[in-house]
Amino acid sequence: MTAFRYRRAALALTAAAVLPLTLTACGGDDSSSDAAADKASSSAPAEDKSSAPAEGTPADGPFGPACATVPKDGAGSFDGMAQDPVATAASNNPALSTLVTAVKKADLVDTLNNAQNITVFAPTNDAFAKIPKADLDKVLADKEMLTNILTYHVVGEKLSPTQLESGTYDTLQKSPLTTKGSGENYTVNDTSKVVCGNVPTANATVHIVDTVLMPKS
Repeated sequence: MTAFRYRRAALALTAAAVLPLTLTACGGDDSSSDAAADKASSSAPAEDKSSAPAEGTPADGPFGPACATVPKDGAGSFDGMAQDPVATAASNNPALSTLVTAVKKADLVDTLNNAQNITVFAPTNDAFAKIPKADLDKVLADKEMLTNILTYHVVGEKLSPTQLESGTYDTLQKSPLTTKGSGENYTVNDTSKVVCGNVPTANATVHIVDTVLMPKS
């Protein structure tokens, strides 16, 4: 009986000694697994979060080299032009002063300001300067001819950059014009380049161009 009690005591002591070693070994395995997981996580390539638009993607806002000349604030800025109807907005942009003079001579201010959802291809002062002065003076003095030319620059719907990629559109003058291009590079009738496009006004989208458009009929 005494020997049996000794054997039970010995087994109990052995179990007590082995149990902590087993728990330590298990804990060591967990730590190794965690370390391996952390290492794998830190060595994984970082997710590419670049959101730069692909080349050739149409711009969402105003674009083009001539946009840099637009005032940063005030009535002639992009924010200011967005508040006014198109003829008024153009009058606040110094680069469009010749166009504004022509619009006034043709009595088209109210027509343009009261129209809804139109696109205006607006020639810069430099665009008008390409026309010999004698010819330009003749046009400005002839209201019918002037109206014919100016209304050819107006399309009866708002045209986004995507629509400019390849399209033919009827103008208020009744003759069509064509557009083509991509990204931030567009031309009208293969001759006039958009130098500051997608400019919003209260009732129109303005695409500023570097050459005066001439109707085909």
